[in-house]
Amino acid sequence: MTDDIQIKLEGRSLHIVMDRPKRKNALTMAMYSAMAEAINDAVENDEVRNIVLRGEADCFTSGNDLEDFMKNPPQGNDSPVATFMRNLYNCPKPVLAAVDGDAVGIGTTMLLHCDLVYAADSARLQMPFVSLGLCPEYASSYVLPRICGHVKASELLLFGEPFDAQTAKECGIVNEVVGSSELLALVTEKANKLAQQPPAAIRATKLLLRAPRRQEGADVMDEEMVLFSKGLQGKEFMEAVTAFFEKRAPDFSSFN
Repeated sequence: MTDDIQIKLEGRSLHIVMDRPKRKNALTMAMYSAMAEAINDAVENDEVRNIVLRGEADCFTSGNDLEDFMKNPPQGNDSPVATFMRNLYNCPKPVLAAVDGDAVGIGTTMLLHCDLVYAADSARLQMPFVSLGLCPEYASSYVLPRICGHVKASELLLFGEPFDAQTAKECGIVNEVVGSSELLALVTEKANKLAQQPPAAIRATKLLLRAPRRQEGADVMDEEMVLFSKGLQGKEFMEAVTAFFEKRAPDFSSFN
C-alpha cells in the first residue's frame, strides 16, 4: 500500500515500522491504512504473538503530515485515522513500542494504548493539539489523567510543550529509558520473552487490565472525534496551519 510503512515478522513479533525519514516519519492517510491493516492481519495470524511499533532513522513519528492532512482530513469513523485508532485500541495481543527521537501528536497518544513502552534517552514527546486549535484525540483526555493525574495531564495538554523520556517515565507513559543504541535490542528482547509466555493467558490478562475503562475510553474517543472534526473547520486551526506554512508564530489574540 505504501513504501513508508515496513512490515517485518521477526520471530513471533510483527514489527510495524514507520519509515519516512525525509519527513521525520510524518504520517499520511496511506500510512494509517497500512498500519491499520497490519494490526488486523496480526490479530488474525496465530503465528504472531505480539506487535512492535517503531520508527526508522532515530525517530518515532513527527505526527501527521499537515499537507496530506489538509488534503485528506479525517471524515468520521471510516477514515484511515479512525480505523487505525480502533484497531490499536481493540487489539487483543500485546503491543510494544520503541520510541526514539520525536513522538509528536498521535506519536505520543498512540503510546497510551500500547501495553509496554520503551524509550531512548533522546526521545522527545509532545501533544500540541491545543496549540493547533484542536482538542485531544484518541481518548488521550481520558487515559492521560488516569495514569499521571489531573494536574500533570492538564499541563501536558493545555500547554502542549515537549517533554523528555524521563518525564514520560515519571508520568507512567514509558516503562524504561535506555540509550538510543540499546533501544531496539531491549524491545526485541522484551518481545521475544513475551512471545514465550502462554498466549491465551496473555490475551486474557490484557483483556482484564483494560476491561474497567474499555467502554468509557471508546465513548470519549468518539466524543473527541466530533470535537476534533469541528476544530478542523475552525478559524483557530486555520491560523495555526497558515502560521506553520508561513514559518511564523500563530496569533490567536483576536479569537474568543
